[in-house]
Amino acid sequence: MIEATHITKRFGRMTAVQDVSFTQEHGSAVALWGSNGAGKTTLIRCILGVMRCKGSAQIDGIDVRKRGRNARALVGYVPQELAFHDDVRLGAAMIFFAGLRRVGKQEAAAALKAVGLTSHERKRVRDLSGGMKQRLALAIALLADPPVIVLDEPTSNLDAAGRGEVVEMLRHLKDMNKTLLFASHRPDEVITLADRVLVLDRGRIERDTTPAELWPTEKPVQVVRLYLTMASEEDAARVLRDAGHAVHLNGQGLCVAVPRDRKAEPVHTLALHQIEVRDLEVLDDVRIPEGTS
Repeated sequence: MIEATHITKRFGRMTAVQDVSFTQEHGSAVALWGSNGAGKTTLIRCILGVMRCKGSAQIDGIDVRKRGRNARALVGYVPQELAFHDDVRLGAAMIFFAGLRRVGKQEAAAALKAVGLTSHERKRVRDLSGGMKQRLALAIALLADPPVIVLDEPTSNLDAAGRGEVVEMLRHLKDMNKTLLFASHRPDEVITLADRVLVLDRGRIERDTTPAELWPTEKPVQVVRLYLTMASEEDAARVLRDAGHAVHLNGQGLCVAVPRDRKAEPVHTLALHQIEVRDLEVLDDVRIPEGTS
């Protein structure tokens, strides 16, 4: 359904995506996992054909460079940063985007119903909660019933309740045999939704794996944020990844997803490489669903 071949994107001397190739089957869910700056957003934009790059990408056999509009017609896209006019009413926003997708009011109403916003058409965007705005973005992505849904950090700005709502809706879409490609740094989203995980580091795919291989345990997974003493977070992340840990850098410490009974393991691994941890903070407690593989 999605095929990326030797995608490379440079900004001046900086290489954001380097020689990335993968194939995603119809109805599957693939997560892009990696730290801020790993290349997830740039890769998504290259695959969608909205950013020029070397290499090629196809969606359902359609070359996004040669027939970008036809390829993107098969995709519902939810960006990380949502941009709506604050004064517009929710229903009017849906009608506007329905016109862009060349579908009617009936399809707009069906998309709102699918995300549970049917009774909120008269609300202005500025009065919507973060979760409701994210659901609106998903409703717009569902217009014209596209077979592919692409999302960039779909819950990054939401509280726990909002994240749960969005993840549940995405799980429903997966059950409907939609093809999901999404960037995330949250293990709960990856564990719940993904069949495969592409681990990106400095623009390269370092691992093509599964949630069960990243977190091989039936016990809850926790995210531990490590604060280092006089050490490079990038060097520490490389050490931890080499040891098999799932690591995320977000500019506020080094986040490592580990089984709850192995929280000290990343600290021990770093100590073996003379990297001192100044402090740590436990952030999440995520249980791996039964049957995840």
